[in-house]
Amino acid sequence: MRTVISTAFISLDGVVEAPGGEPGYRNSGWTFKDIDFVPEAFEIKGREQEESTAMLLGRTSYEAFSPVWPDMAEFAHYKTVPKYVVSTTLTDDQLVSNWGETTILRSLDEVAALKETAGGPIIVHGSATLNHALSDAGLIDRYHLLVFPLLLGAGKRLFSTTDKDTQKLKLVEHEAYSNGLQKQVFDVVR
Repeated sequence: MRTVISTAFISLDGVVEAPGGEPGYRNSGWTFKDIDFVPEAFEIKGREQEESTAMLLGRTSYEAFSPVWPDMAEFAHYKTVPKYVVSTTLTDDQLVSNWGETTILRSLDEVAALKETAGGPIIVHGSATLNHALSDAGLIDRYHLLVFPLLLGAGKRLFSTTDKDTQKLKLVEHEAYSNGLQKQVFDVVR
């Protein structure tokens, strides 16, 4: 069984919306404002690329990343791994042609079937709505969080607000950095 890893830049109050400057959000670009850059805090992002064997995205994140990431040197590895986009509305003719193999999945059942295939970790970037659905369905195995020392208030959040039983997490890696960022890696306890 493959491991599904949700990775996120997240504010202390749980917001994940528009960390890189995506339009339409009041605090857009919050990861680059008023926070000193400390390279070692982002080591996990390079490790994620090296270790991931596939990428899973929701439609909105695919539409945000696909015009940009294929041509960015810092995301070169992601060009070589299969991408899976979970969407009921996206069509094959809407996929970009310069980002490698991309498959549209129509349901969480298809995601569950993907997890059952041979291969290594599947990384989920962005995709707040998809993260909620994956979490509620018990399909996330690990969280890689870079927690920013910010309170953003309104905005899309990483974690679902569904009324459900407690889900226990086990902290397996953590570190605090001089700029206030914290790396927190949690395994989902089953």
